[in-house]
Amino acid sequence: MQLLDFNMDFFSLKGKNAIVTGGNGGLGQAFTTALAKAGANVLVPSLEDDNGATKKLVEGCGVEYKFMIADITAEGECKRIVDECVNSWGSVDILVNCAGISINVQDVTKYTRKEWDKMVSINLTAAFEMIHESCKYMIKQESGKIINIASLYSYLGGQWSPAYASTKHGIVGLTKAMCDELAQWNIQVNAIAPGYYATPMTEMTRKDEKRNGEILAHIPANRWGFTADLMGATIFLSSRASDYVNGTVLTVDGGYLVR
Repeated sequence: MQLLDFNMDFFSLKGKNAIVTGGNGGLGQAFTTALAKAGANVLVPSLEDDNGATKKLVEGCGVEYKFMIADITAEGECKRIVDECVNSWGSVDILVNCAGISINVQDVTKYTRKEWDKMVSINLTAAFEMIHESCKYMIKQESGKIINIASLYSYLGGQWSPAYASTKHGIVGLTKAMCDELAQWNIQVNAIAPGYYATPMTEMTRKDEKRNGEILAHIPANRWGFTADLMGATIFLSSRASDYVNGTVLTVDGGYLVR
């Protein structure tokens, strides 16, 4: 491809079909909405519906939205999700592994195996299972985009949260491993690592004057991220514009990691 062959249509996702796990809440809703705005149909599997809020956002973009109650840690569920996408729309072109949890921040001596297993199952094993099922179709298509959601804790230590930090380090390793295997079939596997974002989950932290000040002092942009800040990165990594970007982690953190 020559320079003049590139055009802005490379960022379009028109006619593409996407799955975003946990895509109807928090940052996940931003990923889902970004894909819809760029033209993709979106299937969202989650444990809870959001009373149609994400459906309204997506369908307002003129594309189709499907929601299904699903537990991605249960046997056979990831296959059921991917099959639903393919049976409904004919393909799975984009997978965003967003579903994840962070529970029980506490001293490692009090952290239990049960808590560890639950977080690994949701944050890491389920991401592998979703890739495993999706890539079967992507390989046949000889095309596909997979985005894993990493974290600043993919780079940092995990004081008081050993399982969360370990799973997010693992997501980066999974991204690189899957890239190494799937790139030969024109499947790009990348990750997005969000920084500190203003969401309902972080509301209490933002209201804590001391903690909020400490966080802002570490961010060169001097503000918390807005969910919209993630949308451009999502469209880029899901589109033809990123066809030669593979196995990388795009950190969207306002510069947090440089300090």
